[in-house]
Amino acid sequence: MPEEEEAATAATSADGVVGLEEPKKMTREDWRKKKELEEQRKLGNAPAEVDEEGKDINPHIPQYISSVPWYIDPSKRPTLKHQRPQEERQQQFSSIEEWYKRGVQEKAISTKFRKGACDNCGAMTHKKKDCLERPRKVGAKFTGNGMAPDEHSQISLDLDYDGKRDRWNGYDPEDHMRIVEEYAKVDQAKQTLKSQKLHEELASGKLTDQASSSRKWDDGERTQEQNSEDEDEDKYADDIDMPGQNFDSKRRITVRNLRIREDIAKYLRNLDPDSAYYDPKTRAMRENPYQNTGMVPEDVGFAGDNFVRYSGDTVTMAQTQLFAWEAYDKGSEVHLQADPTKLELLHQSFKVKKEDFKDKQKETILDKYGGEEHLDAPPRELLLAQTEDYVEYSRHGAVLKGQEKAVARSKYEEDVLIQNHACIWGSYWREGCWGFKCCHSMVKQSYCTGEAGIKTTSSSACVPFEEGLEQEEEEEPKTLLEMHREKLKDKKKKKKKQKKKKHGSDSSDSEEDEEKKKQKLNKVNFDFIALMYMSVPFAYVYTYLTISHPPTSPSHPPLSPGPGCRGHASEAGRGDDESG
Repeated sequence: MPEEEEAATAATSADGVVGLEEPKKMTREDWRKKKELEEQRKLGNAPAEVDEEGKDINPHIPQYISSVPWYIDPSKRPTLKHQRPQEERQQQFSSIEEWYKRGVQEKAISTKFRKGACDNCGAMTHKKKDCLERPRKVGAKFTGNGMAPDEHSQISLDLDYDGKRDRWNGYDPEDHMRIVEEYAKVDQAKQTLKSQKLHEELASGKLTDQASSSRKWDDGERTQEQNSEDEDEDKYADDIDMPGQNFDSKRRITVRNLRIREDIAKYLRNLDPDSAYYDPKTRAMRENPYQNTGMVPEDVGFAGDNFVRYSGDTVTMAQTQLFAWEAYDKGSEVHLQADPTKLELLHQSFKVKKEDFKDKQKETILDKYGGEEHLDAPPRELLLAQTEDYVEYSRHGAVLKGQEKAVARSKYEEDVLIQNHACIWGSYWREGCWGFKCCHSMVKQSYCTGEAGIKTTSSSACVPFEEGLEQEEEEEPKTLLEMHREKLKDKKKKKKKQKKKKHGSDSSDSEEDEEKKKQKLNKVNFDFIALMYMSVPFAYVYTYLTISHPPTSPSHPPLSPGPGCRGHASEAGRGDDESG
């Protein structure tokens, strides 16, 4: 040791600056002694090394952690001070006792207005815009009366992580003591009232002799104790332990999986020997005991242990675990228990990428081969009116298994009875008219007349008044053929007027002959158009016209379909118009 001190003093210069000289190499004997000492310290046979603060250094700590490098300070001894929190670098936070002061200062209230005080109340700790008192009509600045006391000057708190989230931070225990004292006073008042009532019964003469009085006094005490126990039963109900949750540290006895006595035992839920198996050792019934009874698992009180095991987030947890195994096999360093957040984010991104890949693949196939219109088809149930849902019925028609088929309802109102009718509108039909079956009325807004209406309608066949008006007012619509004939008549009249203007007045006989010929031709043309509209073949049309309308002269051919008709007779019609 003195050699080391001499080397340290030699390395230190006169100005106190430590020299950065490399330490001398240890001899083989010194190295062996040092190793033996370290082994003895590790085994506990030698006392542990002490640092500069007097604290023991763990001998199992490596040398590169405990020893100070020679190029920093070769004179320093091994220490762990640099491994501990440095006080000068630690951030100072407010203690748990520090909190904002509530209320106002208890010193004497000022009687005069002070400069810089609030114009409204006269306090020095705030201004008029921050005053929380009711705005006065004339402030304290001008009246000098009703000066408010000053508030406390609040300190600035610097809370740590736990202090910011402490829900009891700043709580005053005296507030709770006030509540305890209030309840104690209420209990004391109840006891005094009971004692007064008992003394009144004694004074009223109900208790005659001393023996009976003492006996009844004892009974009164017992009843008083029972009443107080009944009243205090609700007070201490929270202290009662649930079955299976009691644990006594002195006895070291725990009761596991003890059911509540009011619950039905699992093996008593279904006494059928072929139902779910009950394991008495583990007290487990994995399958649903009501499986063959047709009851829905959601409606029963107990649906088996597997129902609870495979419900909620259990399935999601299993899928996440499966994804973690697959990802680890492919080279991703993820683990469900070690880093669940990373695994969850990776799983979500995988789902998004998988959906995007499916959508892109679907789009490329549709672009290449087509057939997108088949994907927009309605469901198979609507097209074929058939499903693969299994439904089992009893002989009475009740559903045993499966879901009963829902009745299809329209968007219109159904089974609506109006005007005191017992049947709906449209329940009766007669001679092309709808009506009510209850009274045989054909008027929709009529009031029900019952059997009397049925007798009157059977005696006289009446037509609904509204329908009669509609028949009188409304005209029958014209057909296309009639409209076409009217147009042709108007055209012929216009042509006739024009010819009269050009040629003048001809003989009346020639005009009458021409009119008869034109009427005959028009009749042939109309018959031809009607047959063509009826899609009759041209050969049948030709034979019909030649038989019914034989040619009168060679200058007028028999077929003249008229303008706008297609077929072989268009040229004949055009020649006829020119000759006419």
